[in-house]
Amino acid sequence: MTGRGHILRRFGRDEAGSTLVEYGLALALLLLITFAMIDFGRLAFHYVAAEKAVEAAARIAAVRPPACAGVPTIHRRGPVDEGAVPPRFGTSCGAGAGICFDPGAITCTAVAGNPTADEVWAVIRGTLPTDATISNVAFRYDYDAKLGFLGGPYVPVVTVQLQALDFTFVSPLSQLAALAVGGATDETDALGGTVPFPALSASLPGEDLAQGGSG
Repeated sequence: MTGRGHILRRFGRDEAGSTLVEYGLALALLLLITFAMIDFGRLAFHYVAAEKAVEAAARIAAVRPPACAGVPTIHRRGPVDEGAVPPRFGTSCGAGAGICFDPGAITCTAVAGNPTADEVWAVIRGTLPTDATISNVAFRYDYDAKLGFLGGPYVPVVTVQLQALDFTFVSPLSQLAALAVGGATDETDALGGTVPFPALSASLPGEDLAQGGSG
């Protein structure tokens, strides 16, 4: 009994292999930091590049024909009360309430084959994660009474935005984080797979949307 107790005490005081365990934990932490820098660096690169590309895309969309169906070509007269004198053509849409008809916000998802959508996609696609498609781009045309005049070309505020886009981590961050902290948690699981790509959009007043075939 005494001999067995002596062996147990020696085993309890034995530190052989502890350095290897510490090295393994330190290595996991080092790899986590290294791979996190790579993946979050990729995310930051795509975000900054996409931000600039979306701004350029909004400029293109503002001088090209609408990518969405149903966008008016001219400012039509708004509702006129019975017996009231209708506003004259050439009156600024912002001169009063209801001078120009408000068609509301018109939105659509980019579709391949539409000239404006194709041109915008050509500018944006190289800045996005590799699994992005043209359907991740959306257009919005908003009426603004401060733009245009009755009977003149319709001048909306044109917005290009990214939608429903994910970013995929290529490094095993989830597993490394779980190893570094001693087990999987909700936080470590969040580092695995994909995360939503930050929403981006840019808006500009439309120009020459009535005849803008060549910008």
